[in-house]
Amino acid sequence: MNDTANPDASAPLASRYLEPDWFTRNVFNRLVRRLTKMGLSIWGSRELRVRGRKSGEWRTTPVNLLTIEDQQYLVAPRGQTQWVHNLRAAGGHGELRLGRHIDGFQAIELDDAVKPEILRAYLRRWKFEVGMFFEGVDADASDEQLLAIASGYPVFLVELSPSF
Repeated sequence: MNDTANPDASAPLASRYLEPDWFTRNVFNRLVRRLTKMGLSIWGSRELRVRGRKSGEWRTTPVNLLTIEDQQYLVAPRGQTQWVHNLRAAGGHGELRLGRHIDGFQAIELDDAVKPEILRAYLRRWKFEVGMFFEGVDADASDEQLLAIASGYPVFLVELSPSF
């Protein structure tokens, strides 16, 4: 759903994926997931639950749920992650969990043209955690700089519907 004038120019960014290292997978994500399951949100953390595109089984990963005014967003700072592929295959349907509270949601993937403001807010909130994935671009970057990298960072508007 990306609006780009020259799709070939954004192809490397559009397929961008930074695989988590051992520490992130085996220590950091597990710790955040455990705390989130206990109901402790670290700066907006949630456990994202999405059906696997091949297995159909629930897949989980910790994410940062960004709130701007009354709207909520999921940003994939590592690019085309497994959860991004699964969310697309699931038609945007998934769940966000914090403790025992689970919200079903419908996600709408946003076009690149509207991402700069969201990426800027995301970087302001979580630069200490995700800044390294933005290759020198930070919250003080111009709209043009953020737009230039936007295709490498999937962003979804999240419409929550409480389910439990």
